[in-house]
Amino acid sequence: MDVSQLPLNALRAFEASARLCSFTRAGLELRVTQTAISHQVKALEETLGVRLFKRLPRGLALTDEGHALQPVLTDAFRRMSATLSQFEEGNFQEILTVGVVGTFAIGWLLPRLKVFRDRYPSIDLRLKTNNNRADILADGLDFSIRFGDGAWHGTEAVHLMEAPLSPVCAPQLAARLKHPADLANEVLLRSYRRDEWALWFQAAGAEPPSLRGWMFDSSLALVEAAARGVGAALVPVSMFAREIEEGRIVRSFKTAVPAGSYWLTRLKSREETASMKAFREWLLAGSMEIAL
Repeated sequence: MDVSQLPLNALRAFEASARLCSFTRAGLELRVTQTAISHQVKALEETLGVRLFKRLPRGLALTDEGHALQPVLTDAFRRMSATLSQFEEGNFQEILTVGVVGTFAIGWLLPRLKVFRDRYPSIDLRLKTNNNRADILADGLDFSIRFGDGAWHGTEAVHLMEAPLSPVCAPQLAARLKHPADLANEVLLRSYRRDEWALWFQAAGAEPPSLRGWMFDSSLALVEAAARGVGAALVPVSMFAREIEEGRIVRSFKTAVPAGSYWLTRLKSREETASMKAFREWLLAGSMEIAL
């Protein structure tokens, strides 16, 4: 089929509807009515001779053909938008959009960004922080820096650094801790990974207590609560060197347990650009220095 014969507006309407799972939300994004979106998608289906959506009582579901077409169009529109935005205000810049888990952003990346900017002034770096939950395609990311085991469907993952967990707390709390077992008498602040404290107590040679206390979805919030004396937090201490150096928190015991690593990920279908290659090589060089 000759691509030039396909209506651009219909392709855009389908891509937005597929990404947002809604004709209504697609209309709001494209600033047209829901009816216009529906008609454009229907016209595209008639031109292609296939159904792209299953119309359900409470929304839309992509057909197999729709699933095949949507990521191609999303990537194409994103790349066109990124390229056109490079010419804003008469200056050409390579835009690089990176999603990054907040702990790594604050604890490692941000203190080093000036070095990256000085080395690559033509790269317009745009960061989107998250709590380790990101959709590379839907969020329009070139890279996503994640914490975990490196196994994410459809992505290429490059190992950056290990991130073992150790307990930290306010200095006042640390003063009354003599042995790992003493932590069992304190409030243990928890992440959504519920087995971490049990693994740490086992590694420290102490009996794991019944967990109680607050639960957080971010190590940044965990450390802030610990610094304010709420309890002890189990976090990747390498990301909180500044807080430890300033004395806001204390690493109460040296025992550490592996919980995962930080990874630089991208979609396997995403062709690496010059700016992506520069960022990857700079990031890997910096992580190697830490490892050494």
